[in-house]
Amino acid sequence: MMKFADLIEENVEELAALDAINGGKLFSHCKAMDIPGAARNLRYYAGAADKIHGTVLKLSKGFQGYTLREPIGVVGSIIPWNFPTIMFFMKAGPALAAGCTMVVKPAEQTPLSALYYAHLAKLAGLPDGVLNVVNGFGETAGAAISSHMDIDKVTFTGSTEVGRKIMTAAAASNLKPVSLELGGKSPLLIFEDADIDQAVNIAFNAIFYNKGEICVASSRVYVQEGIYEIFVKKLVEKANAWVIGDPFDLRVNQGPQTDKKQFEKILSYIEHGKREGATLLTGGKRLGGKGFYIEPTIFTDVKVNSLENNYAIEEDMTIAKEEIFGPVMSLMKFKTMEEAIKRANNTTYGLAAGVITKNLNVANTVSRSIRAGIIWLNCYTAFDVDCPYGGYKMSGFGREFGLDALNQYLQIKSIVTPIHDSPWH
Repeated sequence: MMKFADLIEENVEELAALDAINGGKLFSHCKAMDIPGAARNLRYYAGAADKIHGTVLKLSKGFQGYTLREPIGVVGSIIPWNFPTIMFFMKAGPALAAGCTMVVKPAEQTPLSALYYAHLAKLAGLPDGVLNVVNGFGETAGAAISSHMDIDKVTFTGSTEVGRKIMTAAAASNLKPVSLELGGKSPLLIFEDADIDQAVNIAFNAIFYNKGEICVASSRVYVQEGIYEIFVKKLVEKANAWVIGDPFDLRVNQGPQTDKKQFEKILSYIEHGKREGATLLTGGKRLGGKGFYIEPTIFTDVKVNSLENNYAIEEDMTIAKEEIFGPVMSLMKFKTMEEAIKRANNTTYGLAAGVITKNLNVANTVSRSIRAGIIWLNCYTAFDVDCPYGGYKMSGFGREFGLDALNQYLQIKSIVTPIHDSPWH
């Protein structure tokens, strides 16, 4: 695994180019973050591979007991197109360290880097059959992995709709365990005491980074009413300075959407927002007549259906409820912390959330009140390989990163033997 990491770093330019070509990702970001992140991930789990220990049990009767942690077996890994490299090693790092073999199915939109990683794995000396890449469509190759009787576990990152199908197939076949990292409609709560410029930068990048194609994107931004107007003004200024274009151009902030299907889906959601009465603050249309470029889009006046005790209980508009997976922000205002918490939790998802405040009591209360797998305080998308990450509610279950991820690929076996005439039990 260490050698594999070395080879990734030696080929960073080509790997970054493959993800940029395939998915419209910024070449500079792939080169600076995604590809080096893959190498770091491998090294982290390589360091854990020889530290997988069981425990000695203090049994209540005349027995001696201990546990072993064993590889779960063959892992089927189905990964999405928005972060082809990061998702590949988010699964492969812990699974390989646990001693599992893998069948990885990359997204049909972005297969190139996965094939290159298979090539590098061979050069690194991974035995044949340990890391396998199988290209194909979800309806065929993904379904085959989910229902295969000889695959012992499936790990999937993608939509909630497909996650349901994978669980059904796993249950109908050999009851293989499943870990799912699914969609999100993550809230970002900005309080009146926040540093305005910092808050604008965090909010903007939290939705428009990677052209909005990120599961944790803060597509619901709630700003306390005392700073709402100045926040909006600065947000528009930032949107107007955002550069969209060729992902190989170092001056560009946002490349094209991954493919035509996603491009058209995002535009249809923007039309939903207009028809349902939201105010289009900026963006809202295709940029140019060539390529899948969409302007950073911000909606205000995103209405709620009804109020109960002055707290919103249901977001009425489609753009505030459904995951768009594109550069579209719904911007709303709130009065009190209690209202903000209710509105943040008013979603079927629970992947991530952000809180921007200088008040420690507010930060503590809100972070403990929001039902989501990761809460970022005065930052956003602050991922780290040592920090577990995953969802509540319909955002899935199981955790990526950290030792929690390693444990997902291990079985616990208990060994018990009798102790005769022991002076103590």
